[in-house]
Amino acid sequence: MQLHTLKRKTQRKTKQQVGRGSKRGKTSGRGQKGQTSRAGRKLRPEIREVIKKIPKLRGRGKNINKSFEIKPVVLNLKDFTAIESGTVLTPQKLVDLKLVKLLKGKVPKVKILANGEITNSLTFKKFTISKAAQEKIEAAGGKVYVQ
Repeated sequence: MQLHTLKRKTQRKTKQQVGRGSKRGKTSGRGQKGQTSRAGRKLRPEIREVIKKIPKLRGRGKNINKSFEIKPVVLNLKDFTAIESGTVLTPQKLVDLKLVKLLKGKVPKVKILANGEITNSLTFKKFTISKAAQEKIEAAGGKVYVQ
């Protein structure tokens, strides 16, 4: 008895398959020639083609030196000359008087600087005020309450 003369006792249950993929025969469902029928084909997904065409926006570009901080609205003392003496001013009151606009639906922070003169006595609450402006306000008989 030699190896090449050996026979199976039972028959094979399935047909012998072609070596190019299983249970399909000949081209194994890959169509005919070309890149798509070869092993190791590399086709990019279509969405990747679209993504590659979009320009890359990296970093902050020309705005690299711009800070993210929300800066206060700046007003000068000369802006308060039309307001009556004895008025208590808050940032909300300035929005009502239309001296300041809302920023994204919120009352902004307000900083008062000393440019100009003030003659009426006003009370300032919840503002950031420069020292020179505070001196002028107190000299005119007003009061300043720091935040």
